[in-house]
Amino acid sequence: MVHDLGSFPRPVLAALTAAERLLTRRSGAGIVLADPEDLGGSDRSVVARARVARNPFSLPRTLVVKHYLGRPDPDRPDPFHYEVASCQLFTALPTDARPSPVLIAHDPQSRLLVLEDLGRSSTLADKLFGPDPAAAQRCLLSWARALGRMQAATAGRENDFGALLRRLGERAWRDPMAEDARVALAGVAGLLEQELGVTVPPAATLEAHETARLLGGTRYRAFSPSDTCPDNNLVTSRGVRFVDFEWGCFRDVALDAAYFRVPFPGCEASFALPPGLADTMLEAWRNEIAAVWPDLDEPDRLEHRLLHAQLLWVWLCTWWLLPRIRVRDMPVGQDPTRSPRISTALAHYWREMSGTAAAGGLPATAELGTLVADALVKRFPDAPGSLPVYPAFRSVA
Repeated sequence: MVHDLGSFPRPVLAALTAAERLLTRRSGAGIVLADPEDLGGSDRSVVARARVARNPFSLPRTLVVKHYLGRPDPDRPDPFHYEVASCQLFTALPTDARPSPVLIAHDPQSRLLVLEDLGRSSTLADKLFGPDPAAAQRCLLSWARALGRMQAATAGRENDFGALLRRLGERAWRDPMAEDARVALAGVAGLLEQELGVTVPPAATLEAHETARLLGGTRYRAFSPSDTCPDNNLVTSRGVRFVDFEWGCFRDVALDAAYFRVPFPGCEASFALPPGLADTMLEAWRNEIAAVWPDLDEPDRLEHRLLHAQLLWVWLCTWWLLPRIRVRDMPVGQDPTRSPRISTALAHYWREMSGTAAAGGLPATAELGTLVADALVKRFPDAPGSLPVYPAFRSVA
C-alpha cells in the first residue's frame, strides 16, 4: 500500500494505489510508493509524483503517475489512447531525440500511465511570467529548438503512430483541430458580420480557404502534441521537454511553427513577444528541421507556408473566442492575471495578420485584418488597446 498518505485527496491516493498494483504485477515483486505529491492535472485526469520506497528492481527513485478519470466517450477518440501511443512513439526514439518523459508502464483497464519523472522543473509559462527576461528568452529559444527536433525525429513515423493507436483500439487518427478549422473557414465570415458588423470581402474568404491545404497530407508532416501552450512545456537541464499528449497527432509542421507569430494561438497565456524574438525563434526552429526538409530552408517557400498557417490559426481562434464575448468581454483563460482579454488578443491577432498578409501578397486579408481589429477596439473601448508582452519582458519593453 502507498505509505505516508497524510491528507492527500482520494483521487491522488487511488492513482498511486493503482500504480503500485501495475508495477507489482509487471515486475513480479512488491513495489511500494510513498510521499505522494499532487501535480495537478485537469478535470479529466490526476497527475502525481511519488517516491519508490520499496524497489527490488532498477526503477527510478521517483515516478510520475497519470490516472485518467471516468470512462471514455464511446463516440469520440480516447485521449488516454493518444497519450499512450505518443509516449510509446517517443520512448522508442534515441535518448538525445526524445522530447518527452519515458513511458515506464501503462494499464488500459485502469487508464493509468507511469512515467519518468523529469524533476521539479519550471514550465515555460513560469519563465514567461517570471522576473528574468534573459531566462524567458533562452527558454523560448530552447522551446523552438525542441519543437524542431521533435518534428525532425518523428518525420516519416506517421504509420508507426497509427499502428500504435490501432493496437490500443483506435480505428483512425487525425489532427483534433482539423475539423474545427474547416468549420471555422466556413463560418467565420458570417460570425464577423453578425458580431462585429464586418463584411468579409469574397477575396479574403478565398485567401483563407487556401489554407485548408495544410490540413491534408502534405510532405511536411510530423508529430504535434496539439496543445503546446506554455504550461505544457517543462524547462529541464536537458532543454525543454513536452508533456500532455492527450490529442497528439501528425500534421504539417508549419501549423506549430506559426505559434511563434500568433503567438500561442488560443492558449490562456497568449501574450505578445518582444520585437524580433519570433524571427529568432523561427531561425532556431529552422536549423533543427532543415536536414529533414531542406526545401523549407528556402525563405520564400517557408514564408508562404507560415503565412497560411498564421491565417488559419487567426480564423480558428476567431471561431473559438469571438462567440464567448457576445455578452461581455472576458479573459481567454480563468486567471485574469495570466491571460489577456479576448477582444485584445483577437485584435492583436488580426492586426498582426494584416501586416504579414500585406507583405505576403494577400491584399484582401490585409484589408480584413485592419477592419476586424478596428471593429473590436470600437466594440470594447475599455479593453487594453494593444496586447502586452509577457510579464518577463515588461521591465525592458
